[in-house]
Amino acid sequence: MTDAPQLYLMTPAGAQASALGPLLTEVMDRFSPACLRIRGGAEEDELGRLADLAREIAHARDVAVVIDDHVRLAQRHGLDGVHLTDGARGVRLARKELGADAIVGAFCGASRHEGLSAGEAGADYVSFGPVGDSALGRGEPAPLELFQWWSELIEIPVVAEGAITRALIEQLSPACDFIAIGPEIWSEQQPTEALSALWA
Repeated sequence: MTDAPQLYLMTPAGAQASALGPLLTEVMDRFSPACLRIRGGAEEDELGRLADLAREIAHARDVAVVIDDHVRLAQRHGLDGVHLTDGARGVRLARKELGADAIVGAFCGASRHEGLSAGEAGADYVSFGPVGDSALGRGEPAPLELFQWWSELIEIPVVAEGAITRALIEQLSPACDFIAIGPEIWSEQQPTEALSALWA
């Protein structure tokens, strides 16, 4: 793969729709993500509001929207699909519920086996991570070799996520289709500038 990876933008976990709207608009006006992912962590009502807001902002810019794990919310709010945080387990069911055209992605930690299982079950992409030093995930970071192996042998698109740095983006770029960024920018005073520094 020689093309540069595309930006895969994640909302802050547990975000409030009212606060996120202007920030999301500003970031998406400056950068063109391939996909926007709504992270969980809020109450169902708030996630519903977030879904409507994100869909409106993203679809106006031709950007697909997926939501963590909530198949029903994806259906109810007209989203493009789901991102499953527990690997391959829910892929077949999500595909059955959402149909052939929906996006179904699966987070597979650092497990090659889990990634292959998700692909066989019908996932549109798999994500591995964290790629940097982080207490999140299932222990070990996903190594660069995993992405290199995947991109050489497997056709299913791969996303890198978790504790992304500028140096990691440079290392991962030749072996990734997408790089997921979210927590790295939302904790900063100026998320747009933080993304600019990372994604330059």
